[in-house]
Amino acid sequence: MTATGARLARVVRVHPDDDVAVAVDALEPGDVVTIGGASVTAREQIPAGHKIALRALHTGDVVHKYGWAIGRLTADVVPGAWVHAHNLKTQLEGTLEYRYEPTHAPASAPADRTWEGYRRADGRVGTRNEVWVINTVGCVNWAAEKIARSANERFAGVIDGVHAFAHPYGCSQLGDDLGHTRQVLAGLMRHPNAGGVLVLGLGCENNQLDALLAEAGDVDRSRIRFFNTQDVFDEVQSGVAALNELVERMRDDRRETVPASALVLGNKCGGSDGFSGITANPLVGRIADRLTGAGGTVLLTEVPEMFGAERMLMNRAATEAVYDEVAAMVNSFKEYFLRHGQPVYENPSPGNKAGGLTTLEEKSLGAVQKGGTSTVTSVLRYGQQVRVPGLALLESPGNDGVSSTAMVASGATVLCFTTGRGTPLGFPAPTIKIASNSEIARKKPHWIDFDAGRLLDDPGTMEPLADELLTYLLDVASGRQHTNNERNDVREIAIWKEGVTL
Repeated sequence: MTATGARLARVVRVHPDDDVAVAVDALEPGDVVTIGGASVTAREQIPAGHKIALRALHTGDVVHKYGWAIGRLTADVVPGAWVHAHNLKTQLEGTLEYRYEPTHAPASAPADRTWEGYRRADGRVGTRNEVWVINTVGCVNWAAEKIARSANERFAGVIDGVHAFAHPYGCSQLGDDLGHTRQVLAGLMRHPNAGGVLVLGLGCENNQLDALLAEAGDVDRSRIRFFNTQDVFDEVQSGVAALNELVERMRDDRRETVPASALVLGNKCGGSDGFSGITANPLVGRIADRLTGAGGTVLLTEVPEMFGAERMLMNRAATEAVYDEVAAMVNSFKEYFLRHGQPVYENPSPGNKAGGLTTLEEKSLGAVQKGGTSTVTSVLRYGQQVRVPGLALLESPGNDGVSSTAMVASGATVLCFTTGRGTPLGFPAPTIKIASNSEIARKKPHWIDFDAGRLLDDPGTMEPLADELLTYLLDVASGRQHTNNERNDVREIAIWKEGVTL
């Protein structure tokens, strides 16, 4: 029985051992929630996406969500209380020592599907046949963009598009910082979605054109044109002339039927909320399991958003050698924070906290759901190309632009980007925005491509929704569908800057 006038409200408890549940709807004092046959009455206002205590807990107690610890209480709480930053703090600090305790991923139904892609000379398969204009240095951004605009009008309907990717780097950089810029640009030059590449240099920059070409390695030189703008009279005219040659080379490119395993998917979350780890992230995790089960490749990055959940990934390493690489990557990223005098666990962001995430452990446990239960087969340092099928962990910060660009540079041909707060960002590869709640999907239909918030109405629809998302993903890969970032022409790159500027 509920008290007269009390409202039955919806909550989700992720794991049977959890001490908290997540409010699907905003709770008012007196609202009644029912979990596992027991009822709890809300003692205060609790925003949607935030946590309600299911039992009495005391100062110093560890709080569990997803079946894992998400922090330690700084005050007593009673059943029905709001659990958030005012009474819960992280337990994480410093670097850690790890021990390999392998776990075996349960078998999942492979994605026994096909799609239509552009097979390149090196065997990789692109989801688009575009010309990418890559510049060695920010000084020639305007020329690259002007060339791309002119060519898009000229070659509309002949190829999938011409796109320039502005950035501010390439000059006044040294050492690893310059190396990062060069590695990312070289990765874009090698990308299978680029049927042709025009590389613009200035001529006097640190990121010299010949060094960038050498970094790109064994690329198909018949599909690359390059020049320094200081060496020609009219750089725009010269660029358009080079694009004429590239488009002629690409004119006969045709899609062909390929297996799902030919897809390289990058999974990313940005602007997460309290529902991200319950709806959108585990949904793309199902896609990861299906693709890797079929022999495909999935990239997972955002190393700081593995902190607190890294053991879940480490112990799924295919071998002890891969495990050692995961541990080294995680701890070296923590050392990167410490070298700069910054707290390792300064996360979640203000937007994450407003959406219901309190500690980094909670955010990370939700974030790693994007990797499903797949075996970790390789670890990539920033800028490295993915070579081994399966789930690859890629070194990159959590920043949306930097990490998404890193996945594309490492070979991702489509991105699944989950969000609970919404963002208009898009990247060189088609970027599928997946909402963790239906409100943001309704509010921003010109940003959001897929609504995973429907899982809050019926959690039992996870597998049917995974089928629907996989079909949409393969339609996007095949060019039968275009994402909002493509329709809005939002394609950006961001490069990791961590060194000295001259």
